[in-house]
Amino acid sequence: MDRRAGAAGIVLLTLAAGQFLMVLDSSVMNVSIATVAKDVGTTVTGIQTAITLYTLVMASLMITGGKLGQILGRKRAFAIGCMIYGCGSFITAISPSLGVLMFGWSFLEGAGAALILPAIVALVASNFTRSERPRAYGLVASAGAIAVAAGPLIGGLFTTYLSWRWVFVGEVLIVMAILALTRRMADQPAETGVRLDLVGTALSALGLGLIVFGILRSGAWGFVQPKPGAPQWIGLSPAIWLMLAGGFVVWLFLAWETRRLARGEEPLIDPTILRNSTLRGGLTSFFFQYLLQAGLFFAVPLFLSVALGLSAIETGVRLLPLSLTLLLAAAGIPKVFPNASPRRVVQLGFLALFAGIVVMLAALEAGAGAEIVTWPMLLAGLGVGALASQLGSVTVSSVSDEQSGEVGGLQNTVTNLGASIGTALSGAVLIAALSTSFLTGVQHNPAVPADVKSKATVQLAGGVPFVSDAQLRSALQQAGTSTEASDAIVQENETARLAALRSSLAVLAVIAAIALLFSRTIPAEQPATAARAS
Repeated sequence: MDRRAGAAGIVLLTLAAGQFLMVLDSSVMNVSIATVAKDVGTTVTGIQTAITLYTLVMASLMITGGKLGQILGRKRAFAIGCMIYGCGSFITAISPSLGVLMFGWSFLEGAGAALILPAIVALVASNFTRSERPRAYGLVASAGAIAVAAGPLIGGLFTTYLSWRWVFVGEVLIVMAILALTRRMADQPAETGVRLDLVGTALSALGLGLIVFGILRSGAWGFVQPKPGAPQWIGLSPAIWLMLAGGFVVWLFLAWETRRLARGEEPLIDPTILRNSTLRGGLTSFFFQYLLQAGLFFAVPLFLSVALGLSAIETGVRLLPLSLTLLLAAAGIPKVFPNASPRRVVQLGFLALFAGIVVMLAALEAGAGAEIVTWPMLLAGLGVGALASQLGSVTVSSVSDEQSGEVGGLQNTVTNLGASIGTALSGAVLIAALSTSFLTGVQHNPAVPADVKSKATVQLAGGVPFVSDAQLRSALQQAGTSTEASDAIVQENETARLAALRSSLAVLAVIAAIALLFSRTIPAEQPATAARAS
């Protein structure tokens, strides 16, 4: 028994390490973006393009990655994905230019992640019984969420004291350790005589790629109405057209897969599994979890780093309380309450996220310090940990183990969409509220000269940038603005910045409340209990 527990622990550690890696370097890259840009001789926009491309490659290939796991075997797909990912990390670590960095990080790591993430979901199903899966999925999923929280701290430490390149060197070493441990994993045999649906692969990649790209570009182009200076197609933002086109291509993909199934051919994904209400409920909750998680991790670091001027290291330290309660909930709930209702736990998870957002919203006022994020982070960690402890088990246990790879592809596609929308939505609401509040405040402030008011209205019509008081004061001094006017504008910026953060958090709170309603489709019994009853 101890030997089996030790082997299971090694498998769990290996899969959790893989999940941690998939999230860590993206978080580090966001924190170190300016340093990376300078180091490889490009602009911040160039690195932002690389980040966008990484997300795009990973999201568009996720369903295909799940199917390849069935064809190759989950353990082999996981190992191949790790090797591709490790090669990408090595190339990124030594990249002398943006082109090399994009090939290593955006393309190779993105493709590797598309093989690894669905395989992780399937390998948990292969290595753990139904009663053990909630805890296993909880710990694996929590590793990714902890990487999001720890990313700013790790990125800040390496960027400040060593180099961002050492993060990717470290990833190569971790990948080598993971590959050495994969032999201990149990695996389902690869399916024989199954070919990859190339038409379905192209349609799914194109459809999902268009949707994700439209979401990612909506912040710069506008969601529906084009921003000033942004391109427009038939009077609307290209983002909405890209998302609509992507949705149409996904519909064509599902129609093609249904046709293949009717002809007795192997589909890339079986569309009939989407009729499973339990699976749909789990996927919907995953979508809301990652949307809220991404939105919160967009707004809170902005408050800490821009509004309060904290460094990346200090920001990372302030986010760490989330990791503590996340691990506590993800590992503790299945152990202490093994027969708890998944529906109840998921609802409590969303309720904790809602409470964390509301507490942050209430505490966000002029003069507030970094300490106000502690309780919101603790509550958010409990919420994410509670969700992580149940949702993976719910989705995989809703279908046969043979379909776990397909579910892994769908699950990670949905989480990518949720995270992309959460970041884009939070950013769009924040900039819109900031612009409205700031321009209104400047227009009604008697200390601001009329010529400055008119110039601000024209120059900032496309959106007010979210900047610190020091950055704004420096820009005003360079523009020759008087001290009195500068003080008034900086004060309006501080007020507008807080109003924008409140607006962004308020939208997230509403979405958390909506997620509670959708969680009613989660089953009331644990999968293992339901299986014994039947």
